[in-house]
Amino acid sequence: MKSMIKAVVIVASLAASATVFAQSNSRITREQVRAELVQLQQTGYHVGDGDEAHYPDAIQAAEARIATQNSNASGYGGSAAGASQSGRPAVSSADWNAMYSR
Repeated sequence: MKSMIKAVVIVASLAASATVFAQSNSRITREQVRAELVQLQQTGYHVGDGDEAHYPDAIQAAEARIATQNSNASGYGGSAAGASQSGRPAVSSADWNAMYSR
């Protein structure tokens, strides 16, 4: 009977420790939340303006604008203006034969 109690206690403690570690990966500070709210307001989204009918669309549009601003602000990625061509380069038959015939 005592071994059964020990087994239950060990299993319960392992389960409790696993849930503690699962939730400790990311913590957001109050300053980060405030900074995100300010950034949303700067893009045109206003928290609590009474327009709850368009809430999901409005917040997603504001977050998309923030994402484009952040991607343009970073030194990586973004869109590049230019052109590309596909296919093989044009080589005359004389040049082709000079390079690859024996």
